[in-house]
Amino acid sequence: MSSKTCFAKSSCIVLASAFFCTSLPALAASSTAGTNLAIQQQDQKLKGQVIDAQTGDPVIGVNVLVKGTTNGTITDIDGKYELNAPAGAVLQISFIGYKTVEITATASEQTIKLQEDTETLEEVVVVGYGVQKKESLTGAMSTLKENRLKDVTTPTVENMLNGKVSGVYVAPGSGQPGSNGAVQIRGRATLSGSTSPLWVIDGVIVGEDPGVLNPSDIENMTILKDAASTAIYGSQGANGVIIVTTKMGKSEKMKINASIKMGVSTMTNGKMEVMNGAELYDYYASFPNQESIKFSRWNPELRNANFDWGELASQAGFTQDYNISLSGGSEKMSSYFSLGYYSEEGTVKGYKYDRYSFRYRSNYKPFSWLTIKPNISGSMKNTDDSQYDYTAKYTMFPWDSPYDEDGNLVPDRYSGWVDSSDSNYLNSLSYGNHTTRKTYEFSGNFDFDIKITDWLTFTSVNNYRWTGYFQSAYTDPRTESASGVQGRVEEEQTNNIQRYTNQYLTFNKIFGKHSVQALLAYEFMDTSAKVINAKGTGIVSGFEVLDATATPEEVGGNLTEWAKQSVFAKANYTYDNRYLAEVSLRRDGASNFGDDKKYGNFFSISAGWNINREKWFKADWVDVLKLRASYGSVGNIPYSKYPQYGLYSVSSNYNGIPAILISQVGNKDLTWEQTYTAGVGIDANFFNNRLRFVFDYYNKYTSNILYQVPVSGLTGITSRWQNVGEMRNSGIEITIGGDIIRTKDWLWSLDLNMGYNKNKLEKLYGDDPNMMIIGGGGNDTSIAGAAEKVLKVGYSTDRYYLREWAGVDPKNGAPLWYKNDGSGETTSNYSEAKQVMTEATSPKLFGGFNTSLTWKNIDLNASFGFSLGGKIYNYSRQEYDSDGAYTDRNQMKLIDGWSRWEKEGDIATHPAASYGNKSNSNKASTRYLEDGDYLKLRSLSIGYNLNLSKYYIQNMRIYFTAENVFTLTGFSGIDPEVPAYYDETTGTYKSIGTAGANLYPSTRKFMFGINLTF
Repeated sequence: MSSKTCFAKSSCIVLASAFFCTSLPALAASSTAGTNLAIQQQDQKLKGQVIDAQTGDPVIGVNVLVKGTTNGTITDIDGKYELNAPAGAVLQISFIGYKTVEITATASEQTIKLQEDTETLEEVVVVGYGVQKKESLTGAMSTLKENRLKDVTTPTVENMLNGKVSGVYVAPGSGQPGSNGAVQIRGRATLSGSTSPLWVIDGVIVGEDPGVLNPSDIENMTILKDAASTAIYGSQGANGVIIVTTKMGKSEKMKINASIKMGVSTMTNGKMEVMNGAELYDYYASFPNQESIKFSRWNPELRNANFDWGELASQAGFTQDYNISLSGGSEKMSSYFSLGYYSEEGTVKGYKYDRYSFRYRSNYKPFSWLTIKPNISGSMKNTDDSQYDYTAKYTMFPWDSPYDEDGNLVPDRYSGWVDSSDSNYLNSLSYGNHTTRKTYEFSGNFDFDIKITDWLTFTSVNNYRWTGYFQSAYTDPRTESASGVQGRVEEEQTNNIQRYTNQYLTFNKIFGKHSVQALLAYEFMDTSAKVINAKGTGIVSGFEVLDATATPEEVGGNLTEWAKQSVFAKANYTYDNRYLAEVSLRRDGASNFGDDKKYGNFFSISAGWNINREKWFKADWVDVLKLRASYGSVGNIPYSKYPQYGLYSVSSNYNGIPAILISQVGNKDLTWEQTYTAGVGIDANFFNNRLRFVFDYYNKYTSNILYQVPVSGLTGITSRWQNVGEMRNSGIEITIGGDIIRTKDWLWSLDLNMGYNKNKLEKLYGDDPNMMIIGGGGNDTSIAGAAEKVLKVGYSTDRYYLREWAGVDPKNGAPLWYKNDGSGETTSNYSEAKQVMTEATSPKLFGGFNTSLTWKNIDLNASFGFSLGGKIYNYSRQEYDSDGAYTDRNQMKLIDGWSRWEKEGDIATHPAASYGNKSNSNKASTRYLEDGDYLKLRSLSIGYNLNLSKYYIQNMRIYFTAENVFTLTGFSGIDPEVPAYYDETTGTYKSIGTAGANLYPSTRKFMFGINLTF
């Protein structure tokens, strides 16, 4: 069927054409609308060049289109184009940031000068439930386009934001392939709940993470930070909102983009290095109580035994990233289709991550009043986990080798080892033990716009989203941990379904100097999650299915459901592009509150003043000068789905008989957590936009904080949901950017962003003004005891409650703490030590700066990140810098500036070490609380653009990038950017955790890539 026939019968096949007829054929086939004209007039080769009217520089990638057709091309690296069309045809010349022009084509070569469009430069910004001109915005938000997101090689989107936006803190994923990061916007707005922002993809709310989204499909991201921009999302906007817009086909000739990126990664351990065989022997030989050493072998020959468990587990990782996309169409129909494949082998052996993805978007306009917008995407990520144990580098002695003299694996608890209590994990791997995890994600939209009048449009957004998680684990019968049950097979699957619909009317009209935009909407979404898991024991080696097990060991599962509905409205008013005002109101109803508290109201009001638009403002060197102010409220809900109900567990049993036990005390009076935010801001551009400046101040006040309060465990219940207090976050954000050099051949730009946030707990509900809530140490603590967090009115919510370290007694090398009696004296008795509230762990100032240098076809880019004033509790030192307390694992080397006490009079950082040290010097205290300051070169890249138009390649870019190049820090661990950790309670990733003992190395990548445009 031809396009013309398809359009003629569009009234009968709207749905089919949206999903099939209008898809890939739209990319490849030009419209036949101009066929008759082409027959009547003889085509010829038209040539020309497009340049910047001000600088005279060629403009690359400009769309040159024969008006009324899809016959077009784009300019090459020299700004030149060639096009087969008749002389006299009207050419449309368009490019982002420039005014669109129409010219009549001539037979001779033409030069077209494009004028910069200062009113639409950085044109339209995607905001909540719509778009606005940047000039008319009154809220605090930042937009990142795709070119700002390409300097990091990662399959997870949140890692790409690190250091890019003021006020946005990102705890990156670890060095393990596919690991997720955690994003925190303008501080911590809640206590025990999630601090993750809301993610919205192509108008659909997807939750607290972006899912398995291919970063190459992203057109831009908008980060909403203040009440003026987030209040329209109501109860889900308290932690900020990130709006992702994926790529879309345009009315132009089909364009094919292909990219290939591959490279290697190496591990870096920062300053965290452990001793070799000789160093560890000398360490133990220095102990004053060597007679207590109980190793099976203890002699100087151990100095020559030096097996590197870290080298055994490490390798050069390998990363591949392939993407191809097709886009194009006509004014009636345009489409975008992409395929992607990402693969990464970790720097720790035995772990592989793969992600496959596709995306299809189309705009089909069968009538002038109707636009149909189907959107389908899918992905699958797979991890094969037979990972070597890199932590054996720390937990195993270098004196003990996993191999005997003949190169064979030694058994677990090998009598020939110095520490014969350890297992040889290579045995488990040799038996084929592994875990496989697969995540499937499918999202389908059927959206449409109905243009009722020129100023009134009805929009319908409808989405179905399914996520399936499948995990299987095999433990061979020969494995020590499963030998007693003759092996084990485990299976788990989770099916998450989300349904979302949003129906809204938009009003957009201009009355002389008055401009009004308004929105009225209804929104509904519900989610359900069903989990099934099973374990079976008694298997024959090599059989990895539950059906092959002899005994069912455990069966479990659960089903949770949740729903929310909302009505909301928003209105924007602009007078003469000078005076701006906006108001929004939203009412949310959520299923996890009691009947009397089920609905909550949220609002915002904001205003702006474009001073540069005033007639009396005569400073020609000022391009933009805007003042902004806003105030409003957003909310938060508990992560628990049923906190209002008293619940019983029917999964318990008593001697094999089903039993019912109380599992939760409900709170029907539990209500919405609300955050009120006031903010002011300044936007300014100077010297023909060569200097750019944004400043924001905010004050966020959260009331009715949701918290699971500990209660007596006599009934088997240890906590209950309550509204417990009030908290404040206040801070400033600054973004400065400029083009230091901007000539025909040279462009050197520099951008800096930084954020400062101060957090304070203002009130805890109750009768005791000195109340403290202590608990919740860290994300990875175990045998050495946790460093506990504390909540107290008047202090920030990210402080530890620790015994105060006073150093080392120069007389005898004993550890010292300050006494608890307020005398200021010291003690060597840990139980007498004073407990203090430490400094806040969150950084006082954090951000990043980026610089880009372009000369003709060559570009050089560097991206830095920094953090100042934060603290990190380095728990790993409690185990690996333990002064001899732990005698079954390796120990850290002392870094520069550290010293150990050896004789009377020594001024040392480390106390005297002894075998089985009983001084408690390695117990939790401020000794292990370290500065988290750092400066990091995140990426350094160089690229070159080639013109290969004679080979039908519009542009080819080759580039080389080094990532995680270096870090300057005093932190003694692997990386001062402590990786995000998964909080199983909330089901989200969180930032600013303890540096734990499960140490996965940081990675440094070296990537080579090629981008092709046809």
